Amino acid sequence: MKHENGTSTEAGWNLDNSYARLPKAFFTSIKPAPVHSPKLIVFNESLASSLGFDAQALKSEEGVEVFAGNQLPEGSHPLAQAYAGHQFGHFTMLGDGRAILLGEQITPEGDRFDIQLKGSGRTPYSRGGDGRATLGPMLREHIISEAMHALGIATTRSLAVVITGEGVLRETELPGAILTRVASSHIRVGTFQYVAKWGSEEELRSLADYTLQRHFPDADTSGNPYLVLLQEVMKRQAVLIAKWQLVGFIHGVMNTDNMALCGETIDYGPCAFMDTYDPETVFSSIDRQGRYAYSNQPYIAAWNLARLAETLLPLLDNDKEEAIKIAEKELSNFTELYRCNWINGMRAKLGIFNEEQQDEDLIEELFTMMQKYRADFTNTFRALTFDTLEDTSLHGYDDFDQWYKRWQERLERQQETKETSRELMQKSNPAVIPRNHRVEEALDAAVEKGDYSLMERLLEVLSKPFAHSPEQGADYFAQPSQSKQPYRTFCGT
Repeated sequence: MKHENGTSTEAGWNLDNSYARLPKAFFTSIKPAPVHSPKLIVFNESLASSLGFDAQALKSEEGVEVFAGNQLPEGSHPLAQAYAGHQFGHFTMLGDGRAILLGEQITPEGDRFDIQLKGSGRTPYSRGGDGRATLGPMLREHIISEAMHALGIATTRSLAVVITGEGVLRETELPGAILTRVASSHIRVGTFQYVAKWGSEEELRSLADYTLQRHFPDADTSGNPYLVLLQEVMKRQAVLIAKWQLVGFIHGVMNTDNMALCGETIDYGPCAFMDTYDPETVFSSIDRQGRYAYSNQPYIAAWNLARLAETLLPLLDNDKEEAIKIAEKELSNFTELYRCNWINGMRAKLGIFNEEQQDEDLIEELFTMMQKYRADFTNTFRALTFDTLEDTSLHGYDDFDQWYKRWQERLERQQETKETSRELMQKSNPAVIPRNHRVEEALDAAVEKGDYSLMERLLEVLSKPFAHSPEQGADYFAQPSQSKQPYRTFCGT
């Protein structure tokens, strides 16, 4: 049976629309623009199951019509969200220019996830764009977000990708695609900036209350609930950014509209993973000043959080000067929050269970040598894990030999055995990451030839990054051959 405004219930749709019950200024109700002849090319069965869907029903013709935006699932209230943001430091009005939120899927466990179509047509926030997306960037988001999930890093995920059967004009005509994105929510720092700039204090309070209820329901808000909101968001961002740094992930475009308050990595445009360790690494073609370089990511996170705190000032205290003092005091804690997460993660990467004052020096000395000898980030820690030092560019240098001796002495000063340390390192150091050249190879085959086999194999390897299995193949461990041109990524709309 089909419902008047949507698909049948067999697929397991169980939508609520709590965001649509917020003030109307926060969004625009709008339906996706239909496409000509959609075809399903990516479907995430494990994610579908965890969300309470029937995989076979979703892969049916009717399910594909939903992923394409040609039909609406039962209970859907499609909308485009309004938000603002600092893009490379410059404030501007933004919003979902090519994405439409279908609703919030309630899982069998009672969890709530946004279901969003990305590339589903123009909205009032499109700013002259066509509202469409091309196949390559949608596949890139699927690959990288699934890799991040497997690495244990909080992230939005991809439920499906469909090709639309329509061309999208960029520099040339490219195949169009729509990605179905799943997120704990799409509430951004930029969402608060939008309401603080153009909304009322009552509307700002309603957004803050909603965010607390949705993402931090167990937080003790008996004191100042809006200070608690800032504190909880800071905690999640400290964890998230530390995890990025620990695997060499570079987001590439850490604008305030790309920082989600739920603590998930969102928007995989010009992102990439570092091969050779260099803290100044930038991949994005538009980041000419290095604002979002690897080493700057913790500082940019703090900057973004300061912008969030600014929006909350009217809620923190009626006296603006007092509110500023409250916010500044809280923000001053972020550096230590981040540092604790990062150094604890680094201890785990080196098999260290307890704490010593000299640990940070030991860690920094290793990174100094990695940069000096152009060591591969991932493979260095993999070699330390399995004591295959000859596989690194550090091998044979006196300063590394001395460092290695100090590290071994450090391990001997803890109660845990060397074998226990190695087990910790195996769980903390991935064998494989989405190497940039492997991602590009898979995308080229898919977009240019319609061959998805390389992508499927890559996804299979990336799904178990800590397996350290020979079956993963040396091809996925290896760095790319040297190129005169540095690797560049693009936002890709």
